[in-house]
Amino acid sequence: MIKPQKPLPDVGELVVATVDKVFEYGAYVKLDEYGDLQAYLPWSEASSRWVKDVKEVVKEGQKVVAKVIRVDKVKSMVDVSLKRVAEGDRRRKMQHYKRLMKGAKIAEIVSQKLGRGIDEAYRDVVWKLDNHYGDPLTGLEEAVVRGHEALIEAGVPEEWVEPLISEARKHITVKKVSIRGVVMLRSLKPKGLEDIKKILLALKEAGERASREVNVNIYTMGAPRYTVEIEAREYGEAEKALNAVVNVAEELSKTLGVSFSFEREKK
Repeated sequence: MIKPQKPLPDVGELVVATVDKVFEYGAYVKLDEYGDLQAYLPWSEASSRWVKDVKEVVKEGQKVVAKVIRVDKVKSMVDVSLKRVAEGDRRRKMQHYKRLMKGAKIAEIVSQKLGRGIDEAYRDVVWKLDNHYGDPLTGLEEAVVRGHEALIEAGVPEEWVEPLISEARKHITVKKVSIRGVVMLRSLKPKGLEDIKKILLALKEAGERASREVNVNIYTMGAPRYTVEIEAREYGEAEKALNAVVNVAEELSKTLGVSFSFEREKK
């Protein structure tokens, strides 16, 4: 069960809920992110189309994404709506919930190894990463890639950092994208081969300077053709690095008198 960061949701907030009891004119749901706090789904808020019975829309045990439309803080009573949730918002909220669950599970495992309580795991790790990165799993993914800095900057206490990174590496595989292109380098000068080697070295350095989160690989396809492969977590970062590579290649080739051309590989 997810530990709540606050006792009650806010009006307008999207929540993940499990349908508990369904009646003809309404249903009760349990809010998964609020300790299974009970909320009421009125018949009029079940669907944007007319339905005779709420059972036409939901069934007991079903997971749904709802919008909070009323909160009574004195009585701790909450009303929710299904019809006010757009499909895109529903998908994003469910995705966030799944990532929250996975990130929280990793933190709970580490808390047991450290001899800490679940409440401490949420206070020191889960909610700090959720507030800083948007969800705790993203924070742990950053930690796998960038190391200690990613957790420290989110406010995670030092004693949690190394155990979290170690455990995260067991559960998280950071996906990468790659883009490639072919550089053509020709020189008839006596030291032409040295100039080409100098350009290739500069290309790798230029790509890695453009973004610290990319890997630049250059290998020969048989002179004068050289493949440049950029690996990154996001296409935007890969494109940024590839543009830097091409610009440096063009400028340095012109300076050294080396014939240069570039062709982007199409997928």
